[in-house]
Amino acid sequence: MNLSPEMIWLLIPAFIAGLIVASTHVPLGQEVLRRGIIFIDLAVAQIAALGVVFASVMFQAQGTIISFLFALVFALGAGKLFSWLEKKAPENLEALIGSTFVIAASLSILMLSNDPHAGSHMTDMLAGQVLWVSWAQILITGLVYIGLIAIWFGLKEKRTSLFYVVFPIAITFSVQLVGVYLVFASLIIPAIGSVHFGDNKRLIMGYLIAFVSFALGLYASVQFDVPSGPAIVCTYPVIALIVFTLKKAAR
Repeated sequence: MNLSPEMIWLLIPAFIAGLIVASTHVPLGQEVLRRGIIFIDLAVAQIAALGVVFASVMFQAQGTIISFLFALVFALGAGKLFSWLEKKAPENLEALIGSTFVIAASLSILMLSNDPHAGSHMTDMLAGQVLWVSWAQILITGLVYIGLIAIWFGLKEKRTSLFYVVFPIAITFSVQLVGVYLVFASLIIPAIGSVHFGDNKRLIMGYLIAFVSFALGLYASVQFDVPSGPAIVCTYPVIALIVFTLKKAAR
């Protein structure tokens, strides 16, 4: 199917949103993989989503600055909790983080149980609505991510302590743009696909996997008229597997 100019114009903000998300998720995902705390992606994203649900239920503030602030506070609280658990129970950290994810997801369902639109709310939070991101969201998120990237790459010696602050902030903004599933996929799958590359190339290959996956996933969502978030998520492992296989064959 040939894309019309109108369709291309519709896809441009979504693709730019994907590039912005990848700008922080690729290096942060590689750090998550190095630390061996894979579930932290889902847990923090789900806790940020829980903040959105809390604001919606308690203050009818869905889609407002209040909703975003609750998501940010919840995510930063999760970062503080996981930082404390890393010191107190490092041998059980992954299990505790996974348990936190399940609890946050269950709380979200319980809080929305009496909402007649609960199904659509949950779908939006999990699968995202990347095709409908606004230029204002893109601009604000881009400016915040420039600051986060500057901190992450400029203060390498302090990454251990900065991780549990930079990570929740990045996740909070990403969940608003692309949803929980795509947040997880864009963090972990590029990191796995580029794991066999050397330090100098690993970051570049991670970005390549993310950019190609987002572009092809968006195209597939239009081509087959399916939701864009899940289409991109399903494209990620295909591209990562191709890169991983080619690298293994070249060794």
